[in-house]
Amino acid sequence: MKLQILIRRAIVALLLPSWAQAQVNPPFDQSGSPAGVRTASAGAFNAAMGVILNGTYGRLSQDPATDVLPGFALGPDTGPGERGFSLGESEINLNANIDDKFFGNLTATFLPDNTVSVEEAFIRTIGLQEGLTLKTGRFFSGIGYLNEQHAHVWDFVDAPLPYRAMLANQLGDDGIQVRWLAPIELFLMEFGAEALRGDSFPAGGAANKGNGTQSFFVHVGGDAGIGNSNSWRAGLSRLNARADLRETGDAAHPDLFTGKSDLNIADFVWKWAPNGNPTVTNFKFQAEYFQRAEKGSFTTGSGSVTDAPVDGDQSGWYAQAVYQFMPRWRVGVRHDEVKADPVSAALQDTALDPAGHKPTRESAMIDFSNSEFSRVRLQYNRDYSRLNQADNQVFLQYIMSIGAHGAHQF
Repeated sequence: MKLQILIRRAIVALLLPSWAQAQVNPPFDQSGSPAGVRTASAGAFNAAMGVILNGTYGRLSQDPATDVLPGFALGPDTGPGERGFSLGESEINLNANIDDKFFGNLTATFLPDNTVSVEEAFIRTIGLQEGLTLKTGRFFSGIGYLNEQHAHVWDFVDAPLPYRAMLANQLGDDGIQVRWLAPIELFLMEFGAEALRGDSFPAGGAANKGNGTQSFFVHVGGDAGIGNSNSWRAGLSRLNARADLRETGDAAHPDLFTGKSDLNIADFVWKWAPNGNPTVTNFKFQAEYFQRAEKGSFTTGSGSVTDAPVDGDQSGWYAQAVYQFMPRWRVGVRHDEVKADPVSAALQDTALDPAGHKPTRESAMIDFSNSEFSRVRLQYNRDYSRLNQADNQVFLQYIMSIGAHGAHQF
């Protein structure tokens, strides 16, 4: 009977979007992960249910099945996108305060190949003393700026090249996270640390007895300017991942890497809105720099290279700017690139060989949001990832939100 009551309430939340909108902040006001904590009320412990419908049409001049990033062994599902019509990462989200001490969230993702995955499933503490918050379960890591955001709130159709190359688009894993918000009135200062299982790229195989990945991050930020028109946030992150036979490349005959992958990220975001009101016009600039060192052994799926030593550095960065020039309409531009150091003779002609090439890409987009629950985007990429071949990519994307959906962080 209790299950029937919960199902009825979830259906009501879907059929009455105006009521659901009154319970949460609009999903497209800012970019970030769901804020998650709902205010105490008579319905505070009833699960809020939301659905994100995401689809694309892609026109690519080069075959996406043959796409590569010279110098990088890529994780799964990191291609540039599909040709033609494709269902994106549509998702269903359930979240609620469990009681006065805990909040719970479940996000299930429906993928284009008709499979379903658990994107996030975690519990988080509410109201701990001294600015502490604990989270455990499956969740997106707090490293960097873009990583913690769900794909439907990204400002572009796809992830920047450094995320694609070094985090397989986005790092999510099972584990525990602790955050501490310093009690400073004038600006934000937050520290965080995570211990993760180590199944997800750039780790693999749940090394170190199921504690294969650790991360640390710090964020600082505040407001600047007259009338609180400007705000900013900067961050530093460190990821230590251990891989045990990490698989990349062809699923039938994968390349294997065993060793350590240490990643540093620096991120910066600046936002402007007249007097803090973004409804008419606003501007956002964000940039991140990645530096990774991998050391271990590499074996190709073909068997041409076996246990070859790896000891190399890779780097990458992106910068993007998005401007809302009038209500509902935004334009944006982005540049991203990655670079890998030359490899030893034993690794030449493998995925780790950059062959003297530095993949780069330029992107431009324009999108229209008829309301806070719908967005349509047109994007063009000029992708120079391949050797001596440019890939001209055009994407048309829709993102639709049904029901309740949590507010987003800065």
